[in-house]
Amino acid sequence: MNWISEVVRPRIKTLFKRESPENLWIKCPDSGQMVFHKDVEANGFVIPGSDHHLRVTATDRLRLTFDEGKWLDVALPEVAIDPLKFRDEKRYIDRLKDARAKTGAIDAFKVGYGRVQGLAMTLAVQDFHFMGGSLGMAAGEAFIKGAETALEKKTPYVVFAASGGARMQEGILSLMQLPRTTVAVRMLRNAGLPYFVVLTNPTTGGVTASYAMLGDIHIAEPGALIGFAGPRVIEQTIREKLPDGFQRAEYLKDHGMVDMVVHRHEIPATLARLGRLLTKQPAPNGVAKPPLPVAEAV
Repeated sequence: MNWISEVVRPRIKTLFKRESPENLWIKCPDSGQMVFHKDVEANGFVIPGSDHHLRVTATDRLRLTFDEGKWLDVALPEVAIDPLKFRDEKRYIDRLKDARAKTGAIDAFKVGYGRVQGLAMTLAVQDFHFMGGSLGMAAGEAFIKGAETALEKKTPYVVFAASGGARMQEGILSLMQLPRTTVAVRMLRNAGLPYFVVLTNPTTGGVTASYAMLGDIHIAEPGALIGFAGPRVIEQTIREKLPDGFQRAEYLKDHGMVDMVVHRHEIPATLARLGRLLTKQPAPNGVAKPPLPVAEAV
């Protein structure tokens, strides 16, 4: 190597090197179209053209739903970490650390309190990016805390479900969240408060077997996969070919399992309309209500 290859060339490469974000473009799962990430984000993470609804984080979901993207975070209870000392290919506690570092969240649920189209609401959002939105003790406590907040504030309770099911690393402790969350839903019903479930892609397993199917009204995003076991498992079990679109939101609406399929852009207005109807509140008169004061933070 001479001095030109050792000194000059690396310096020239460094001088003209340009850093590009890894997520600059997004490929549509339906059409294969490459779309500019900022355009998708500005469209509520819905692919322009194909209208494919991408998964969103819990924070983005709250921002897209609450008025002006503002809300008050509800503090969630702490739970025991790795109570069973579970280990498969790696330790459960290490999986939790990786998920928290990747998402910046403590667990799969985030709960917020604010206004949706002027109506005070409590929202709980399940984040599929955190270990597949799996239901464990932390998620169960978060769901119950959201229900208790709705009871305290006397607001409708809305849950955005997105999960692959119960968290196997917590064993029976995870499965016990199914009856616990069901009791929380019963508390809302006894208080006469609406409980809405928005089913997003995917909603499966123990979540579908509990609070995701106990709502007063079930709303689904277009194309969302909703069911207990996956289509492949069902086909292998019954040894029959399933109908086209089986377990998708539109198919389930046609067969009575889902009340309505609503585009992501229309979900806030739909929730506010249903909330006013079931709480017997008058329609808005066009005067926007002020944001909730900081003193009302939970």
